[in-house]
This record gives sequence, C-alpha cells and structure tokens, in this order.
Amino acid sequence: MATTEINPIRTKRDYDAALNEVERLWDAKSGTPEGDRLDVLATLIDAYENEHYPMDPPDPIEAIKFRIEQQGLTRRDLEEIIGTRTRIAEVLNRKRGLSITMIRRLHERLGISADVLIRPSRRKAA
Repeated sequence: MATTEINPIRTKRDYDAALNEVERLWDAKSGTPEGDRLDVLATLIDAYENEHYPMDPPDPIEAIKFRIEQQGLTRRDLEEIIGTRTRIAEVLNRKRGLSITMIRRLHERLGISADVLIRPSRRKAA
C-alpha cells in the first residue's frame, strides 16, 4: 500500500486530516510501516495540540484526590505520606499547604509529578 508523505501540521485542516489518519491506523502493529506512521503522526498531533490547545496542569489537591481514587486508596493510606489524619484533612481541605517532604513522598509513592505538586493550590470558592 502506498502511503502519502507526512508533513508538519500547520493548520486546522492539517490537524483534522492527521486525526483521521490516526483513526485509520489505530490498530497498526508496532514496528510495521503503519505502526511507525502512527507514532510519527501522534507526535505531530501532540506538538500541534500543545501549541494550540495548551492545558494548565491540574491543581495539586485535585491531583492527589484523583490518584487516591484511581488507586483505590483511602485517606488512612496517606498517613505515611502526609502525616496524621488531622494533617491529611487540613491538606485535602486546603487549610494547610504541602511541605517539601510531603511533595517528595507524594511524588515517590503515588507517582504524581512534582511539577504539579509544587503549584499553589486553588482556594475553594466561599
């Protein structure tokens, strides 16, 4: 099967065409010409989306809550990472900020990006 040349994604039309091609190639096996084409297109799409549709990193507290839910953990499981139940409640209720030690432990044990954890937490609207 002849494939067309891959070009940079510069316009919305280019972007839409690349998405359609990715959809067509979605089940391609890795290491095949189609799989390689899928990998290149995914990289180009990612670069285009990062430039044209940037996303703010998540709020650190929301990231912690998401990871707890995702991994089926409870607040009690955070005691080794954050401290006492009171301290966990203060952090998750945005009454206390994360310390460097907490950030390191959350990063190491829950795999949350340190870049996310060091951001200021959004305060709850009153």
